[in-house]
Amino acid sequence: MAAAAAGSGGSPALSSGGEEPPAGPESPAEEAVSAGPSAGFRLTAVRREPAVRLQHGVSGLEPLAWSEDHRVSVSTARSIAVLEQLSDIHSGGQELVIHRTAVPAPAAGCLLKVGSKKEVAECKEKFANSKDPTVSQTFMLDRVFNPEGKSLPPMRGFKYSSWSPLGCDANGRCLLAALTMDNRLTIHANLNRLQWVQLVDLTEMYGERLYETSYKLSKVETPRGELGDFAEFQRRHSMQTPVRMEWSGICTTQQVKHNNECRDVGSVLLAVLFENGNIAAWQFQLPFVGKESITSCNTIESGINSPSVLSWWEYEHNNRKMSGLIVGSAFGPVKILPVNLKAVKGYFTLRQPVVLWQEMDQLPVHSIKCIPLYHPYQKCSCSLVVAARGSYVFWCLLLISKAGLNVHNSHVTGLHSLPIVSMTADKQNGTVYTCSSDGKVRQLIPIFTDVALKFEHQLIKLSEVFGSVRTHGIAVSPCGAYLAVITTEGMTNGLHPVNKNYQVQFVTLKTFEEAAAQLLESSVQNLFRQVDLTDLVRWKILKDKHIPQFLQEALDKKIESCGSTYFWRFKLFLLRILYQSMQKTPSEVMWRPSHEDTKVLISDSPGMGSTEDDHQEEGTSKQASKQSLCEVSKGTDPDDPADDTLAHSSDVGGHEPMEEKLLEIQARIEAVEMHLTREHMKRVLGEVYLHTWITENTSIPTRGVCDFLMSDEGYDDRTARVLIGHILKKMNKQTFPEHCSLCKEILPFTDRKQAVCSNGHIWLRKIKRNQMAYSFSDGRMKEEKVCMEIHFVHFWLFMPFISNYLVAKIKSVS
Repeated sequence: MAAAAAGSGGSPALSSGGEEPPAGPESPAEEAVSAGPSAGFRLTAVRREPAVRLQHGVSGLEPLAWSEDHRVSVSTARSIAVLEQLSDIHSGGQELVIHRTAVPAPAAGCLLKVGSKKEVAECKEKFANSKDPTVSQTFMLDRVFNPEGKSLPPMRGFKYSSWSPLGCDANGRCLLAALTMDNRLTIHANLNRLQWVQLVDLTEMYGERLYETSYKLSKVETPRGELGDFAEFQRRHSMQTPVRMEWSGICTTQQVKHNNECRDVGSVLLAVLFENGNIAAWQFQLPFVGKESITSCNTIESGINSPSVLSWWEYEHNNRKMSGLIVGSAFGPVKILPVNLKAVKGYFTLRQPVVLWQEMDQLPVHSIKCIPLYHPYQKCSCSLVVAARGSYVFWCLLLISKAGLNVHNSHVTGLHSLPIVSMTADKQNGTVYTCSSDGKVRQLIPIFTDVALKFEHQLIKLSEVFGSVRTHGIAVSPCGAYLAVITTEGMTNGLHPVNKNYQVQFVTLKTFEEAAAQLLESSVQNLFRQVDLTDLVRWKILKDKHIPQFLQEALDKKIESCGSTYFWRFKLFLLRILYQSMQKTPSEVMWRPSHEDTKVLISDSPGMGSTEDDHQEEGTSKQASKQSLCEVSKGTDPDDPADDTLAHSSDVGGHEPMEEKLLEIQARIEAVEMHLTREHMKRVLGEVYLHTWITENTSIPTRGVCDFLMSDEGYDDRTARVLIGHILKKMNKQTFPEHCSLCKEILPFTDRKQAVCSNGHIWLRKIKRNQMAYSFSDGRMKEEKVCMEIHFVHFWLFMPFISNYLVAKIKSVS
């Protein structure tokens, strides 16, 4: 192991509010110090199935990216393959559950708008037939001028992709910014889980903006020349040729209403780095739905020649947020540029650029990651900037103190014998992972010292996990549980493979104990945002068929101490996985058509005889259909594993202890579900009590919910009883019954999962998020006509995201 010592530090000149920063750090140092492996940081990488084979070869730099909502994007020569990791409680298999979609490459090529069509065609003809070889050859071989290729191979595929923060699209998930090889920058959203939709083409919009301003960034800028001049022709292309793009974090802007009131609106910025060094900062209002969500676009001049990479710097000091853009060059320099965020609440910026590395040492900056950390010695937040430069890792520690901005930087050497092809970081603990093409991955763990920082690192040989492979990119999951790797076959007996098969493979970075501890101590308290951790726990339980004792005890202590619904949901998740692990796996594939159905249809045909076997199979089929009808009549929920019927066939005969254990687990699941149901009922009733004057159309069976909570004598919750008492006084004994949409009979609220009318019509309580309506008026709740069928009152009593939606809806109406 090696640890890089801290370089020199600079102090002065910037305090949070935008005071003047230093021009750059003082004399930086570069050294490597050997150290023995630390027992506390040992990592055991384990292969995780399945390996996903790609249909086309990867393209571009950093082809792999992992979003906050657990989707992996892979840039290929024909499309962006998107692999979404799911936590399927209904699957008894131990493999990762992956949902696969794709963002196809545009069919038409992208031509940058540098003038009118007629003028551009004349200039291209002129440059192609120029007698000056420096003009004609440069024009013919430049793929920006000639994306269609002609004698050259066509530019197909994607150069780079970047995920937005969570909560940017209409469904509250991540947007995908995609940059094609022919320089088309688009933003896509996945709204229906099956198809990706292009929301906006930023390359086209930016070209139109430049065309309207005669390709001047400011009004005072003097005209550069005509398009017939080859230098001007190159300039207009370079000022709109994207190199990289990165999303900022979600910030809050203030919007002025017609009555001069201000309201807070969420927004996000997309910074686009161009070939000439300029940066376009697009500001989008959330949720982003298309062109109408674009608020502004500002162009920043970086002053860096041959820019290669871009990253956001976001720093919080004394509740004051600062932001900037870190830009790296193909020649070596790295600097932070100030970004003025207009109308953004609570944000400040630098007054002038801060140079992090100024040497023109011809080491290109390939990748930059900025990680927010907490300094244990200085007792404040700080930023760790890590950049891959050749086979080295450049790091810079930024810390704001009373004296201003302190900059400490150095290099970590001796990591790889080949250049670093990909770098990723776990932003929760600051761990950095680098890889080279020879299948070696390094894990770098930052350790704070009194002076600055040092790194402990260790080698992960993928050849010990996957065999001989070559690596093309890596990405770490949001909570650091998995590492995704793009691999192809390595050398066999000293020979390269004839064909390359690109695969996305997964490696575990945490043990089950570490994942469980992180889930118990999580500050997020959201199981969806920690799917990678819950999948490790799910894998362990499915393998061992029991929940470890230490996890049960720790979870019970958490529930007793705070009683948060997060821990109850975590407990329900564990019980459901345990129940699934003990279920008998089906002997046949579920999707494969069975021959029994065909035989039954033949035997039912007129004029056809039936044998004894046919009758037996027909009886079996009828018995199965009858059993499914009984399940529906009992109100079972197909999405709820607690209602999965146990296997009582003859194959399970003699396994009474197993059946008893399954019934015991099912009873525990029911108890946890009932607790969560009541907690969500109380939360919704609390909002109903606070907002009874709303005049919008709403309908909630408040009286039925109150009666349901009070019906169980064993449920003694003083909070619920006091709340229900206040609500019943306001209701003045009015009731809001649900009605059957078939016979208009009243549906009694006696079960949280279904409603049955007097005529036997059964309605399962399910609903879509966009089919909700409520009504209150004049301080008294009245029953009104609503725009939906009232019997679908549904699942909000149990599912947390539905109850959250209800609460938010009631608050927004108020």
